[in-house]
Amino acid sequence: MLSIFKKKQETLSLLAPVTGVTIDLEHITDPVFSSKVMGDGIAFSFDGDTVCAPCDGKITMIAETAHAFGMELDNGIEILIHIGLDTVNLNGQGFEVLAASGKKVKSGTPIIRIDRAYMASHGIDLTTPMVVTEPNGHALQITAEHQSVIAAQTPVIDFIEC
Repeated sequence: MLSIFKKKQETLSLLAPVTGVTIDLEHITDPVFSSKVMGDGIAFSFDGDTVCAPCDGKITMIAETAHAFGMELDNGIEILIHIGLDTVNLNGQGFEVLAASGKKVKSGTPIIRIDRAYMASHGIDLTTPMVVTEPNGHALQITAEHQSVIAAQTPVIDFIEC
């Protein structure tokens, strides 16, 4: 087939939602995420106190306990960011929601702020997985393995339309 008739593949990237270091999902202690039963993705050990939108999209869900949020991109890809491990047990303490569910946001928009002192005083592991729960016909490639990342600047996952 002539190359002029081939459909150009669309590439989309998710940026780091936090500043810190990436961790392979397989290496985190939560088996729900490390086994990838929720989906493939990447995790972060992060500095700072704010978790941002990793892309443009719609906030589809902010957990009642504010420890996680979901997004849907315009192309139907769905992602979940889970702030820390076992943080659901905090019942919302130590979290401040900065965005509203149902709203469209731009990449880098602050979504949730954490109280690091509160987390430390409760011995919370702040390892933060970001998983693709619905790839919607896209292949994903982890592009930032074992490296330092900057929130809303460093691409960490690329999607290629299949």
